[in-house]
Amino acid sequence: MNPPQNIVLGVTGSIAAHRAADLTSLLTKQGFAVHVVLTADAQRFITPLPFKTLSRHPVVTDLYDEEHGWQPTHIRLADEADLLLIAPATANCLAKLAHGLADDALTCLALALNPRAKTLIAPAMNGKMWQHPATQQNVATLTARGVEFIGPEAGLLACGYEGLGRLWPIADIAARATAVLARPG
Repeated sequence: MNPPQNIVLGVTGSIAAHRAADLTSLLTKQGFAVHVVLTADAQRFITPLPFKTLSRHPVVTDLYDEEHGWQPTHIRLADEADLLLIAPATANCLAKLAHGLADDALTCLALALNPRAKTLIAPAMNGKMWQHPATQQNVATLTARGVEFIGPEAGLLACGYEGLGRLWPIADIAARATAVLARPG
């Protein structure tokens, strides 16, 4: 029997961060080993406890979190990842990734990601932020590097506006993650 595929789930500071707990549960039930990395901003919306319980793995909340051994946790996770899934991803996170900024565990892990791992990003933000030329340029830069995107979708946003910016449905994100992992190379 093969070991489960490793998904590193990055959760950033969007109101949709609470939905990532359901995504963690769904992916874990599907047999994936889910390792959650919560940014400091994500922790303003949800605590690590649901992720730890649902994934059955420690949650990384800081660049300097160390589980055991000598290797930094973010480097070990980057080495072992089959998929880096960031859901929800904020405009700030997209900008950091596009420009190679690494100031927290998630962005350091993204820069250190092993070359065989795939990256899937599910954005969630205000519609004007999503449509802004800077964000669209960051998406184009990341897409050119092989990063895949799912969403965002249109609808009523948490900020009260109607528009494009909602996190894609959790079941659809999980299905896309499964499909991405099933593709060769």
